[in-house]
Amino acid sequence: MFTNASNFVQGVDFAFAVILGISIFFLVTLTATMIYFVIKYNRNKKVKAVQIKEHTWVEVTWIVIPLILVLYMFYIGWEGFIPMRQAPKDAMHVKAIGKMWKWTFEYEGNKQADTLVLPIGKAVKIDLVSTDVLHGFSVPAFRIKEDVVPVKKNYTWFIPGELGDFDLFCTVYCGLNHSSMLATIRVVSEEDFQKWIAKVPVKKAEANNLAFQAVEKNGCLACHSMNGTKLVGPTFKGLYGSKSNVLTNGAARQVTVDDAYIEKSIYEPNADVANGYPQGVMKSYKGIVQQKDLKLIQEYLKSLK
Repeated sequence: MFTNASNFVQGVDFAFAVILGISIFFLVTLTATMIYFVIKYNRNKKVKAVQIKEHTWVEVTWIVIPLILVLYMFYIGWEGFIPMRQAPKDAMHVKAIGKMWKWTFEYEGNKQADTLVLPIGKAVKIDLVSTDVLHGFSVPAFRIKEDVVPVKKNYTWFIPGELGDFDLFCTVYCGLNHSSMLATIRVVSEEDFQKWIAKVPVKKAEANNLAFQAVEKNGCLACHSMNGTKLVGPTFKGLYGSKSNVLTNGAARQVTVDDAYIEKSIYEPNADVANGYPQGVMKSYKGIVQQKDLKLIQEYLKSLK
């Protein structure tokens, strides 16, 4: 149990405990009442049941008491939720980028890392970005969970309260390797954080290249490597201009990877599936990848010949 891992732990735990307590109370009470009446009015005892009609106080009681309890549970939940959407103006900003199947974190100065390192006791606002599908940014120890939605701005914030490493999960099924989409949040002292951030490399220069940006923002690198490594889809290295064995409507054939093939693979990904790769994994990007981005992606693949 992380009692002080973040500033939201106590509020969330209190709301959870109250709602759980009320639920258990009614579960036990109603179950016990049901068992009592089952035994009392067992047909073998020949007890005659009496129909109760127009009992005002009974009706008022079972309406008013549940209403008060439901309103109270809503109140403590709302009271705990509102601060989660009110990030301090002086909070440190970090961008968390979710893509199949990895978390990447960008700091000021265009610095990028795979681990989210934060100074203890300092408010941090995490801008949540997805480059492909819906993800979920969840840190159980901090009691936070927010959706990471493509083409939609969202954020979360918190104040780390304990030194150490904490698990970050994706809580929305985002495809084949969803279960491996994990990361670490490392909370360190301010001094250690400043030493660490000074050593973090600036994002690669090619990230400023428009062609690379088109490839990255559309989530291509989640399934296709640039160094020859086999991932969910064929590597981009040496792909353009090569001969590729594909299955078209179940029939094997060989095609040349050119502009037309790349366009078809983006807009109709299951028309020609490369041998050795699963069918139906890639969705159609028709209406998502615009023509100008398509041209940039084609140019980028040519550069990797």
